[in-house]
Amino acid sequence: MNFNKVNTPAVRMGALGLTTANQFAAVYGYSPMPIDGQTLEILISTGVFTVVAGWTAWKNNSFSKVAKQADRYLASIKNTTTKK
Repeated sequence: MNFNKVNTPAVRMGALGLTTANQFAAVYGYSPMPIDGQTLEILISTGVFTVVAGWTAWKNNSFSKVAKQADRYLASIKNTTTKK
């Protein structure tokens, strides 16, 4: 399975936004996931939030045109240094 197209900054930020909203809803007593047991619900919600937050922070989030240009430039430098 190829995740390169899924791993864009917009998708990661969207996932982070959804899990953040889910986390706040769980903390304030709203049940976003119909699971019995409040403790289990908060643990699952916190786990999903932690994974998505880590995933979002780990990747290089190049949103602007200039940042994307810089990424391409860096990749070209890396390609020329590894071919020598």
